[in-house]
Amino acid sequence: MTVFEGTFTDTGSLRFGIVIGRFNDLVTGKLLEGCQDCLKRHGINPDPQGTQVDYVWVPGSFEIPLLARQLALTHRYDAIICLGAVIRGSTPHFDYVSAEVSKGIAAVGLQTGIPIIFGVLTTDTMQQALERAGIKSNKGWEYAMSAIELASLMRQIKAINPEVNGNNLSGTTPQSLPAAMKQANPPELEG
Repeated sequence: MTVFEGTFTDTGSLRFGIVIGRFNDLVTGKLLEGCQDCLKRHGINPDPQGTQVDYVWVPGSFEIPLLARQLALTHRYDAIICLGAVIRGSTPHFDYVSAEVSKGIAAVGLQTGIPIIFGVLTTDTMQQALERAGIKSNKGWEYAMSAIELASLMRQIKAINPEVNGNNLSGTTPQSLPAAMKQANPPELEG
């Protein structure tokens, strides 16, 4: 029996896409810094002018899944890291946004077979978000570690069966939605 484990070495050829929500940028900017620091310490050049990491800034967390999907469909990336911050307010908006962002990011990974890292903080207060973005620790670092590990694992698994590429792992094509999502859409939206 084979045991697969992600490695954090031999990262010179890995490519990452990072999608960052601009809303709550005091938090998302810090998450990005932690993410970049981790990538750099593991031999990945996070410079936007380099060849290993591309950055996409979107208005807020709700827009992250769409752009993560577009990046994944290019098949240029070994993993995509999604960074955002949704902070509870006095209306139910938080519940809707955090639920849809979570579902959307998960669907992109399942749909494309590309590791999509959920790096969207969902907190009750700005203080909690700041604690997770650098005051106590930086979750951005952890999100980058997950991306490196999953990229390594996917390369190992693809190496044992080169005909299986990322978008076929779940049995779907890149343009199709998972069956559960198709059923959730009103008939006039199905394609």
